[in-house]
Amino acid sequence: QVQLVESGGGLVQPGGSLRLSCAVHGSIFSIYAMGWHRQAPGKQRELVAAITSGGYTNYADSVKGRFTISRDNAKNTVYLQMNSLKPEDTAVYYCNTQKGTWAWGQGTQVTVSS
Repeated sequence: QVQLVESGGGLVQPGGSLRLSCAVHGSIFSIYAMGWHRQAPGKQRELVAAITSGGYTNYADSVKGRFTISRDNAKNTVYLQMNSLKPEDTAVYYCNTQKGTWAWGQGTQVTVSS
């Protein structure tokens, strides 16, 4: 069974930065396209960034130019560097495959507020 462990969230002021990490346990991580998803209060979960097994990336328009997804296949870990954060980025952030194949982890809360 795959276990996803997200970390790195917190409270940050607008314009600040955070780096999220996600450790993936129990799967052949390297073959999957991975994604960072987020769910804001009262909204559906959305995919904000994805990275293929070969390292190609794609972003939602709302985060393009501010967020960077990366992966370390040797460590079974995917990262999300978030810069120039805005209040509308406030959400619980989850990692999973790009399609959300696995059971969701607990996520990590990101709050952007002054």
